[in-house]
Amino acid sequence: MNNILKIKNLSLKVQNQELLKSISFEIKRGEIFALVGESGSGKSLTSLAIMRLLPEALNVTSGDILLNDDSLFSISEFDMQKVRGRKIAMIFQEPMTALNPVMTIGEQVAEVIRLHLDLDEKEIKTKVIELFEEVALKDAEKRYVWYPHQLSGGQKQRVMISMALACEPDLLIADEPTTALDVTIQAQVLALLKEIQKKRSLSILFITHDMGVVAQMADTIAVMRQGEILEIASCDDFFENPQHDYTKNLLRDALPSTEIRTLMKEEKALLVIKDLKVHFPIKKGFFKRTVGYTKAVDSISLNIPKGRTLALVGESGSGKSTIGTAILRLIEATEGSINFKGIDLTRLSQKELLPYRRKVQMVFQDPYSALNPRMTIGEIIREGRVSLKVGLQDKNIQDMVIKDLLVKVGLEFEHFYRYPHEFSGGQRQRIGIARALAVEPELIICDEPTSALDVSVRTQVLTLLKVLQKERGLSYLFITHDLSIIRTIADEVAVMKEGKIVEQGKVEEVMDNPKHEYTQKLLASAPQLFTK
Repeated sequence: MNNILKIKNLSLKVQNQELLKSISFEIKRGEIFALVGESGSGKSLTSLAIMRLLPEALNVTSGDILLNDDSLFSISEFDMQKVRGRKIAMIFQEPMTALNPVMTIGEQVAEVIRLHLDLDEKEIKTKVIELFEEVALKDAEKRYVWYPHQLSGGQKQRVMISMALACEPDLLIADEPTTALDVTIQAQVLALLKEIQKKRSLSILFITHDMGVVAQMADTIAVMRQGEILEIASCDDFFENPQHDYTKNLLRDALPSTEIRTLMKEEKALLVIKDLKVHFPIKKGFFKRTVGYTKAVDSISLNIPKGRTLALVGESGSGKSTIGTAILRLIEATEGSINFKGIDLTRLSQKELLPYRRKVQMVFQDPYSALNPRMTIGEIIREGRVSLKVGLQDKNIQDMVIKDLLVKVGLEFEHFYRYPHEFSGGQRQRIGIARALAVEPELIICDEPTSALDVSVRTQVLTLLKVLQKERGLSYLFITHDLSIIRTIADEVAVMKEGKIVEQGKVEEVMDNPKHEYTQKLLASAPQLFTK
């Protein structure tokens, strides 16, 4: 029995809309099968169908899914619960919402082991700590009792990977498993998955939009678009001789841009950060006395001129996002100054900050929790324009402006009336960008704005950001772990490690001739296209 999973003519509908159109493919035992395509193409729906976790509104209109030649659609939900986690495990795309916020991360992984394996409590805890160490979660034993909110996005994803691998499944479904990870940890996790796959003859369904990762990981590749499988090929054939026009466009968009941005004339500094420190107290004991500090940001100095882009790169947990939230005064700086157009924001009261709120906006890393699920997309984008009194307040005129913004970020007019749960992760990120643009800011803090986007949409969004910068003189602080886009979007780059800037300079200087060994390590860890 060579095939572990077979999908036969699977079709899904919601009302009269067909979401999957008679798709078929097979995954061999010990094979890594990559499923690629734009966000909204049906990749994640396919994985949810395999796990039998589809929303009730979706109907399977035809087809079947076979695991070891046994139909998953013919067994009871009770029996399916024994399959999930034990025979088929899944790493979900969004770690922010996949973890229980009121349970420690150690207990969440232990729960899976307890359900499926016959081990005592001491053995379970030991196994959990070993799994955390395997996925490079620092201080694994100490963090066993931590809660999800105490971890960065990348660290949460590592916990999800630990959970999926806990019971040594036959098939692992990895839905964008490295999206939230910086390149060094991504390289470690991919190497780990490869090692485990070979050691256990594990089959992996690998869903991703990163063609560099596909080239590095996959044995077989299938391309999806609008609920259909367009092309299936071996990895070598896929990259050397793509057949479908859509596949050729995907590969073209995935190639790192060789363009070095034409530098604009020097402008007066818009944002100047000097000796910024953000230290969080560590409290212990019954009276919660402060016994030390976590130095999330430690004496950072940055300068962003008007109309320019500074890229901030580094591992998850290095302090990149903390800088962004400190600039917005969503957390308070311990020391230092944040000067915006000559005004020190750290000295302003909340009332004095109100005019500044319009001038600086943020595109958040997590498109799932950043949007209010009870509001339509139109209401979400309108909210900022109304509260900050941006533009004409006539509702009909606002509607026209908002719909135009939706089109600019690659969405459609009718999306104005829909709710966040009706969109894919990539589409939600585009909504977040439209919301930031709606109040006509001067500086946008982009916290991993393309991490949830497939390569073709990523190219569109980066192009859009550059066009808007040229038209409106926007400045960007671009926080990212995707080194392949830095040349395209940034003028300067700063590299962070453990709360400090270790290297900073013009993009071509840092990318072509890195001085610090950590920068060299980051660049060496980035996956390369057409490399197996």
